[in-house]
Amino acid sequence: MLINFFMALKKERLPVSFTELFTLLECLKQNVVFGNIDDFYHLARMCLVKDEKNFDKFDIAFGKYFEKVEVFDDLSRYEIPDEWLRKQLESMLSDEDKARIEALGGLEKLMEEFRKRMEEQEKRHQGGNKWIGTGGTSPFGAYGYNPEGIRMGQQEGRNQSAVKVWDKRNYRDLDDSVEIGTRNIKMALRRLRKFARTGADEELDIDDTISSTAKNAGYLDIKMVPERRNSVKVLLFFDVGGSMDPHVKLCEELFSAARTEFKHLKYYYFHNFIYESVWTKSLRRHAETTSTFDIINKYSKDYKIIFVGDATMAPYEVTHVGGSIEHYNEEAGATWIRRLTDVYKHIVWINPTPKDYWEHSYSIELVKELVEDRMYPLSVKGLEEAMGSLVK
Repeated sequence: MLINFFMALKKERLPVSFTELFTLLECLKQNVVFGNIDDFYHLARMCLVKDEKNFDKFDIAFGKYFEKVEVFDDLSRYEIPDEWLRKQLESMLSDEDKARIEALGGLEKLMEEFRKRMEEQEKRHQGGNKWIGTGGTSPFGAYGYNPEGIRMGQQEGRNQSAVKVWDKRNYRDLDDSVEIGTRNIKMALRRLRKFARTGADEELDIDDTISSTAKNAGYLDIKMVPERRNSVKVLLFFDVGGSMDPHVKLCEELFSAARTEFKHLKYYYFHNFIYESVWTKSLRRHAETTSTFDIINKYSKDYKIIFVGDATMAPYEVTHVGGSIEHYNEEAGATWIRRLTDVYKHIVWINPTPKDYWEHSYSIELVKELVEDRMYPLSVKGLEEAMGSLVK
């Protein structure tokens, strides 16, 4: 059964290997879990899933596979302890219910009937009043009702929670194939991290405090250190207006996440392509601009450069003098992007246009070539790849 389960996970494109499968088999061999599907779910996820972003895919695959399992593996060979049964019955039944069990012939008679039906039953049963199954009134099963019954395969009563843990899909927000959002963007941007202690001493240094106190004959000697912060420095350039209008909300989420994740962040705006100047306030972009030359001279070469734009424009806007549709540019946009790539070795371009459409736009291919093929889609997976490129 586990081989088929393993193949079901592969079918859902989970990156599982035989090494993880053997780990799961060894845990089962050692009886880490036994006879409880919820416990097996948690154990299987722990052994087989290496990245939390795949939790949701695992939940989907698990639910699909075990919905199809109709025959349990020779459950009749397992002896169910009387002590367990009595405990379950005592917690579930009233005095009146217990009297009804005695009317059947007592617990021994109930067990005998249970084993008999286990041997006769050939498949999973839903509803009804005889077979071992779910949702019916048979004395044996789960998620149904019979005051003279044995609960099988149901860990908790229905009055608490009837939703299986794998159907809750608590981790759907972590899936890199779902719609992008601020939370997902933050997770992706965290791939670009380099911590350093900077600023004022405001965090307790436990190790140094203990050591210093010990050397000070037991008198408390508190030591403080600067807080650890992400020391990565980022220059963020956003394309605004025109064809970028449909992507405003997504870019706002990216900007919000970036301001949270990067303490050393400078941002600027441009339209369609970068030329001799950019701006920080769209309403006054014609009056208050910043020279691109000044940016190159001001910010050191260890800054990471991120462009965000759809790169959708007339090709001459990239390649020709005077190509800008807003002003007369004395040098081509391609010249300016080369100046940036000559100084900054870590540059990526994030494109909100779905990747499937890139090959149909000549301007996108031009820009992609200018940034040395480091263009990535504005998706969780695309951002993760972009951040990975920036740390190399």
